[in-house]
Amino acid sequence: MCAACLRPQSGCICRWIAPLASAAEVLILQHPLEVANAKNSARLLHLSLPDSRLEVGESFEPERLDALLGGARRALLLYPETPGGASLGIAPAPPFDPAWAGEPASLKLVVLDATWRKSRKMLYLNPALQRLPRLPLREVPASHYLIRKAHAPDQLSTLEATAYALAQLEGDEEKFAPLIAAFDGFVAQQQGYVRAGRPAE
Repeated sequence: MCAACLRPQSGCICRWIAPLASAAEVLILQHPLEVANAKNSARLLHLSLPDSRLEVGESFEPERLDALLGGARRALLLYPETPGGASLGIAPAPPFDPAWAGEPASLKLVVLDATWRKSRKMLYLNPALQRLPRLPLREVPASHYLIRKAHAPDQLSTLEATAYALAQLEGDEEKFAPLIAAFDGFVAQQQGYVRAGRPAE
């Protein structure tokens, strides 16, 4: 196993790592079912953002989650609106102030790495996440995530959504283009396994 990407050496993705420093901090909360998923992009994202933090769990202890979300930076949740969320036990999110986007160094971007259904469960099980303002993504391109089935073109991988969010906060698409290029390489590698009749690694 590769000690960095935690994959078999034959499926190591470290060659796609594109180290970038972002002004905003990034906290990735990964659902346990995603950890061993070969198609998952969160590990590549984490390794490409040296100052990011990746924590695994579905329901976090309130004190631990408060500590992860706390600090000097304002925490924002990268998550779409949840129509009908009240019926699911999800409280309405506080409003997002567009002025915050002009101060990325004062922000902590919180990203849920899970399927859509599991991410909603994580939101439901962790009330502290419900209390975070949400960052809405604007005018993002269609996903490059060709190795996973999406129900709509705007359903992005964790890496893509985070890259576009950081670019939006910093007003610099070119800066985070290497992340998308790295993701394209990762996707091509996984597609190569499928064409060769091998399971994804």
